[in-house]
Amino acid sequence: MSKLMVWIDQDLCTGDGICEEIAPAVFTARDDGLWVVKEEAAYFGKTIVFDGAEGDGHGPDGARGVARVPDELIDDVIEAAEECPGECIMIEPFDERAIADRGV
Repeated sequence: MSKLMVWIDQDLCTGDGICEEIAPAVFTARDDGLWVVKEEAAYFGKTIVFDGAEGDGHGPDGARGVARVPDELIDDVIEAAEECPGECIMIEPFDERAIADRGV
């Protein structure tokens, strides 16, 4: 069970990639140089990248592209949010309805 969820506001993302350096299992680069969140199969049974792309293994980006944070990575995700120069990493309490609304 996850206690937190995370998403990235791409309008604020500066493309520095500090988030991926700190928590590579949660953050990844998109083709346009901005970062997005993901859920890794190692933690959730299936890898889903919330990059706005179509097809299996992809989900919406932005506020609808919310990823569950593995409990053992909470400190890393919080550190990534604190270090992010664009202040674009949004951390929220886990909400089952938000997870259901992302459509994956």
